[in-house]
Amino acid sequence: MKKIKIGDKVKIILGSNKGQIGQIKSLQTKNNKIIIDGINTKIKHVKPTKKDEIGKIIKFDGPIDISNVMLCDDNGIQSKVEFISKDGVKLRVFRKTKKLIK
Repeated sequence: MKKIKIGDKVKIILGSNKGQIGQIKSLQTKNNKIIIDGINTKIKHVKPTKKDEIGKIIKFDGPIDISNVMLCDDNGIQSKVEFISKDGVKLRVFRKTKKLIK
């Protein structure tokens, strides 16, 4: 079972976006990168491919390394993850607050 999943709320602890909170949009497990909705936004200029088209400016969310984020609860308190088993089911729990991660 993984500590971080899609849809989890995370807080950025390092980098230019330090202190911002967002929700995970996608995971890239091979590169240890995640994409957070609305954070680390990049701009790309695209040239036209045909004569009739015009150029575009595309905004997209860039990847952030997993080591630069930490899971946080609804109050914004960041904490490490702990695993407990209850009735034969493995559950994720915040280590600081002992709340169940949804």
